Amino acid sequence: MPWSNSSELSPSFILASIPGPEAARCWVAMALCSAYAVAVLGNLAVLLVVRAEPSLHTPMYFFLCMLAALDLALATATVPRVLSFYWFGSREIGFGACLLQMFLIHTLSAVESSVLLAMAVDRYVAICHPLRHAAVLSSGATAKIGLLAVARGVLFFLPLPLLLLPLPFCGSRLLSHSFCLHQDVMNLACANTTPSVVYGLTAILLVMGLDAVLICLSYILILKAVLRLAAWRERLKVFSTCIAHICVVLAFYVPLIGLSVVHRFGKDLAPLVHIIMGNVYILVPAVLNPIIYGVRTKQIQRRILSLIHVTDR
Repeated sequence: MPWSNSSELSPSFILASIPGPEAARCWVAMALCSAYAVAVLGNLAVLLVVRAEPSLHTPMYFFLCMLAALDLALATATVPRVLSFYWFGSREIGFGACLLQMFLIHTLSAVESSVLLAMAVDRYVAICHPLRHAAVLSSGATAKIGLLAVARGVLFFLPLPLLLLPLPFCGSRLLSHSFCLHQDVMNLACANTTPSVVYGLTAILLVMGLDAVLICLSYILILKAVLRLAAWRERLKVFSTCIAHICVVLAFYVPLIGLSVVHRFGKDLAPLVHIIMGNVYILVPAVLNPIIYGVRTKQIQRRILSLIHVTDR
């Protein structure tokens, strides 16, 4: 019998779980919990350090704070729910909760992509037009960019759950991931999903795809400017200011591309691959971003070491 969101009984989905014995699942839960704790502590540390360190009150580090807040929100929207079914066996998620989680994941990812683009533009202006940097990326402009990034994410990805809302669902309710993603939920519908497919692909291309192209363009222009410098040492010094951002971009886009490839071509892959790729997509940027900037930024290192020293006393 088909079931739909219009039925009297509240429809629900079954979240995917790591296959294997109970002991293995406990280890997986511990690993996820540890990664989540590192992500929360690392991103909170970035937020507190940037707030407390006046020398970091620049557009690049304001964007980094936005990135840290987005990573915290994205991890918190997914990981606690995943841990709840590993620890308490609650694998069922309601239709409304699933749509809300899906909206949050896609919207927060879109906003993060926009912030990464803004950071690339910041690096381009700082290197190629240093005298105009303060005028172009003032505090007011930085705040407006952040608000535009949020509005862009919401406007592009709000239609995704709305397009799924009237669809009937039948057959299997088992998702491929430990949380709700648009394509995963859409594949369970027993109706024509062409509008949802077309819009979802269009939104991804116009947001993440366009941002990736513009980030690459920014770095091509930066590379041209750097190569015009006479000394190799000066070239390396200037380009080294971009290394942290390049690593953060890779940490975001590589799992995103990997997850998209698995969705598109991985129908015959083991369920474990889908689950791992989903968790990597959610947790890797949140864990790595504060570590990358902590290693590359001396002010952050000094402030964190001073906090540790005070705590030890």
